[in-house]
Amino acid sequence: MKELLEKYPLLEKVRALQETSWLNPHYGLTADQLSLTLSDVVEASERLARFAPYIASVFPETEKQQGLIESPLLRIPRMKATLQRLHNVTIPGELYLKADSHLPISGSIKARGGIYEVLAHAERLALSHGLLTRQDNYAKLAEPRFRSFFSQFKIAVGSTGNLGLSIGVMSAQLGFRVTVHMSQEAKAWKKELLRRKGVTVIEYPSDYSQAVEQGRAQAALDPHCYFVDDENSVTLFLGYAVAALRLQQQLTSQGIVVDEQHPLFVYLPCGVGGGPGGVAFGLKLLFGEHVHPFFAEPMHSPCMLLGMMTELHDEIAVQDLGIDNLTAADGLAVGRPSGFVGRVMKTLLSGCYTVSDDQLFQHLHHLYESEQLALEPSALAGMRGPVLLHSDHRYVQKQKLSPHMQQATHIVWGTGGSMVPAHEMAQYQARGAAL
Repeated sequence: MKELLEKYPLLEKVRALQETSWLNPHYGLTADQLSLTLSDVVEASERLARFAPYIASVFPETEKQQGLIESPLLRIPRMKATLQRLHNVTIPGELYLKADSHLPISGSIKARGGIYEVLAHAERLALSHGLLTRQDNYAKLAEPRFRSFFSQFKIAVGSTGNLGLSIGVMSAQLGFRVTVHMSQEAKAWKKELLRRKGVTVIEYPSDYSQAVEQGRAQAALDPHCYFVDDENSVTLFLGYAVAALRLQQQLTSQGIVVDEQHPLFVYLPCGVGGGPGGVAFGLKLLFGEHVHPFFAEPMHSPCMLLGMMTELHDEIAVQDLGIDNLTAADGLAVGRPSGFVGRVMKTLLSGCYTVSDDQLFQHLHHLYESEQLALEPSALAGMRGPVLLHSDHRYVQKQKLSPHMQQATHIVWGTGGSMVPAHEMAQYQARGAAL
């Protein structure tokens, strides 16, 4: 640790629990050719399209979108004005919220990767047993015989909350026997909702890493159990990456250009890394050097920042620096990052920054006051990004973006919140108002 602190002086600031920003020195450099390509993301999108008739039939809230699980892209000019006033900074360009907080079925970004992985597994099983062909109308999966078939199999996952919610709801709907291993940070209402859906919830007194470790070990003992591995799953990653294709369509429909003169900045809350990594990877495939992704983490859980800065990835945890990994941003309370995601993002990620819990609640309150949008605390981590970018000009200057910032688009990825119970959201709002 002494050697690390000498080599990376910024670690002292991280260890002292100060809000920190790190710019990736490898960003934009030539990387080893990745095995994943745009065709893999397109294939994932096509699989979701095959399942759309089934989704529409069993989740009525998706009928209007014909079974498409997607969220709106919302311009938030009043929140932009609030950020400028609060932080005494000018933010050129337009500010948007990608409202994954309002995704149908489970109300968070995890509805992308989590639901996709369950569907991919279900498709493999049904195809391999001759119950389904890719030419079929997948609405047939709602028939009782399919629920009976899937009930022979189990699915398990370790989660701080939202991924477990997505995996649990989708798996139970299909008929799988599902177990969610949840860490102490997981909210009680999420556990209760899962249990009402018939999901087995196992709670652990420690953090996310232990829940994943225990879940993985137990699943390995059962040949009929499929473990969704948030730390290492390529399938999960591709499910998130489909968001880039959807966002590209939304940008086009709203007349938003992304090119050299019109840079795109995307600020993504980050826990273990799968969700933001998948989205960022997809966006880089589509927009290349013209999109600039940043990961945002709680001050007490800066695992991806640590992993990428030191290049130790999953070989370092926040606890190694004496950081407690305790935060109100339960979805981001992760002590050890995904080594898979960190390595994929080595030359693709612009940087990472940390946010205090107080800042999360303050922005949560102001977003509701200014735009009438209610998000959970972790979903506000991205909101500090545009402020940092324009209060510290290092990145803009290094990338020679200054002449184009008036035409920039900033997207804060709102990762969850629409399913938070009203009484709990009222407490969030009260805390934010007090700040």
